[in-house]
Amino acid sequence: MKNMSLNEVREAYLKFFESKGHLRLPSFSLVPKNDKSLLLINAGMAPLKPYFTGVQTPPRNRVTTCQKCIRTGDIENVGKTSRHGTFFEMMGNFSFGDYFKGEVIPWAWEFVTSVLQIPKEKLYVTIYLDDDEAYEIWTKSTDIDSTRIFRLGKEDNFWEIGQGPCGPCSEIHFDRGEGKVTTVEEFLKESDNDRIVEFWNLVFTQFDKDEFGKYNKLANPNIDTGMGLERMATIMQGKNSIFEVDTIRAILDTVGEYANVSYGKNELIDISLRVITDHIRSVTFMISDGILPSNEGRGYVLRRLLRRAARHGRILGIKNNFLYKICNVVIKNSCDAYPELKEKEGYIKKVIKLEEERFAETIDGGIEILNEYINKLEKEDKKILPGEKAFKLYDTYGFPIELTQEILEEKSMDVDIEGFNNEMENQRQRARAARGESNYMGAEDTILNKLPNEILTEFVGYDSIECNTKITLVANNKEILESLNEGEEGVIIFEKTPFYAEMGGQIGDTGVIISEQVKATVVDCKKNIAGKILHFVKVTEGKLLKGEFVTLRVDETRRNNISKNHTATHILHAALRGVLGQHIQQAGSFVDAEKLRFDFNHFQGLTEEELYKVEKIVNTEIMKVYNTKTELMSIEEAKNGGATALFDDKYEKEVRVVSVGEFSKELCGGTHVKNSGEIGLFKIVSESGVAAGVRRIEAVTGFGAIAYMETKENILKNISDVLKCGEKDIINKVNSQIVEMKIKEKEINELKSKLANGCEDDLLNNAKEINGVKLVTGVLNDIDGNSLRELADKIRNKISEGLVVLGSNNEGKVQFVAMASKDAVLKGVHCGKIIKEVATIAGGGGGGRPDMAQAGGKLPEKLEEAISKVESIMVTLVK
Repeated sequence: MKNMSLNEVREAYLKFFESKGHLRLPSFSLVPKNDKSLLLINAGMAPLKPYFTGVQTPPRNRVTTCQKCIRTGDIENVGKTSRHGTFFEMMGNFSFGDYFKGEVIPWAWEFVTSVLQIPKEKLYVTIYLDDDEAYEIWTKSTDIDSTRIFRLGKEDNFWEIGQGPCGPCSEIHFDRGEGKVTTVEEFLKESDNDRIVEFWNLVFTQFDKDEFGKYNKLANPNIDTGMGLERMATIMQGKNSIFEVDTIRAILDTVGEYANVSYGKNELIDISLRVITDHIRSVTFMISDGILPSNEGRGYVLRRLLRRAARHGRILGIKNNFLYKICNVVIKNSCDAYPELKEKEGYIKKVIKLEEERFAETIDGGIEILNEYINKLEKEDKKILPGEKAFKLYDTYGFPIELTQEILEEKSMDVDIEGFNNEMENQRQRARAARGESNYMGAEDTILNKLPNEILTEFVGYDSIECNTKITLVANNKEILESLNEGEEGVIIFEKTPFYAEMGGQIGDTGVIISEQVKATVVDCKKNIAGKILHFVKVTEGKLLKGEFVTLRVDETRRNNISKNHTATHILHAALRGVLGQHIQQAGSFVDAEKLRFDFNHFQGLTEEELYKVEKIVNTEIMKVYNTKTELMSIEEAKNGGATALFDDKYEKEVRVVSVGEFSKELCGGTHVKNSGEIGLFKIVSESGVAAGVRRIEAVTGFGAIAYMETKENILKNISDVLKCGEKDIINKVNSQIVEMKIKEKEINELKSKLANGCEDDLLNNAKEINGVKLVTGVLNDIDGNSLRELADKIRNKISEGLVVLGSNNEGKVQFVAMASKDAVLKGVHCGKIIKEVATIAGGGGGGRPDMAQAGGKLPEKLEEAISKVESIMVTLVK
């Protein structure tokens, strides 16, 4: 058996299946495309589901990949065992209606025994209980000992996920021990003991399970195999743990160096080392695919992994941020297979470091809240923190349950872990309910996603906005039709079209369909999952018939405005990289006829100066009246030529590269102006944050920019009219009025203070005595908070032993203040409790210390009633 590194195993696998006529595809992004059933890609076949279902045509009927995957279903076990991990790579070879069992079984045996040179006496094979065909191929087309083949039931050797493609499977296993296993019972026992390890699953997708649970035979059965790269590497390197494999052990040892600890000497230390090692692999790959920390979806998964790793760093005694440095090892060991890691190295580090810093703040805030819980438990002489409070710390503040338990343990306390787990399960159920039931692709399975593959449309819209063409398909959401009548709405596909279908952030075209017999409006244009161009139409006159010839005409003005905005986003992208740095990457965009929106990765808001520079650069480049050039080239030529793109997307062999002079060069399938000068004017309308590390610029161009500037100009004119000055003097006039207002405010406050002081004697004359404690209450009008506090303080000083509670209605806002002397507090007075009850009556809330408290309210009409309650409240406190 060869001793192979993890990277060597991957390459050997992919090269072997290339030799068998397979197309090697790079790993797809961890972010699923057009698949609502998944949050993250969790298997090698997941990104290929459209090929298996037939909604998309594969680039070749034989494909091989090594797919990066994330699974977090058992995250709590990661670190506690030597085999659990959230990130892994899945190698696979796939047949889309091409070869089947007769080919894949001998190939699998050849790769394992000839390429990897694993001894045959170390291998076992399992097949589905009733799969005689697989048994015959194994025994006749390979030289495996038939006594090493075991038949297992549906739970072990039949692959299915709800409705859709499914079928029996055959697994190949490696025996770590000595001696031969001879019975199914013994095989299952040794598998449970981890002596026998499954490493390759060959799925024979030959059925389609319908909504009634019936297994219908597929006309063209498929092959879907999966081999875990890390698990295979452990076998090839003679290791017992994925964490001991060369590339992963390099990460683990680096973590150990930072923590000044060694692996294998202390189980608790080993757990933390394994958690950090696994999680930093996951977060590095997730960020490289554009995922950012957030409080929902896949962003929440990323945040949870990052914070769990940071928490275990603290357990190991690492006080400073360190994860952003550890990711260097991940990138170094994996960048040959995943070049995007190296390309985005600086960006990945920035995201990790920022999240580490935020977590440090979270830890401090969480400890403060936990201390409040602990103080309450101590006062109530309790030892168990309720599960819902622990869950709130975890869910709202990102505070790990392990840390909560550790801090409580120091106080001889514990967590109601059952209650915590119940809250966790309730959250999972809410999430499942929100997702709802999903089918194989997790998307609505309408007829529009099941159109025949042979129906194709030629797009001619780059060069023309009008064409004559034939109607090839008429449909609605439920069925394929022969026609659409006057007043009806539906979907039309044509042999060719000038209508741009929504894609790459550019909105779809609108326009008309005309002939001598019919008039219809195209209200939108989109693509289905398979990329077919769908025209959403409404018939206004006559009838649209399948097979008829019609004229299509795009709304020219709208298209031109969209093109101006789209070309402007390219110039904006280049300008941002020039002003902010080359780490700027597009995180999304939207372009319609009125405006453009551009999202990009950056970690802080742009200053006014930066926005000014960006806007000036864009307008300067527009005024250089560059010709816009479009070229078709290979993806490699585009990259080498300096074109920017979302390179985690999958592109055709030939791509469109759009250049605006020498300033901007991007891969793009959208429509553009022929010359930058057509854009006219560019104006930034807003800059804001839309997610952690993602900023958004909204802007307008052309006549939209002119209209925006005209609106601004009208506002200035109106302001100058109101201020009765010229536009140039507006600032001076406003500043002088601000000074005048401050002087008048000061005079008003002084008058209010005098007014409040004038009430002092009246309030003191109406003082009462409750159980030996003086009580002064009063309701005032138009007294602000500061004056109210000053008055209460003066009265408290004059009554050596007593309580003052005052309320004020100031411009419709209710304010309360309560102050008590030290002697009154010793007799039971508590201003915080009193003010809380009083404010509740007036529709507010508040609190404070025993000697001083303040609150607000929303119901001025309840002010008198609220203050009148002070006496009865005080009776209950002062004994």
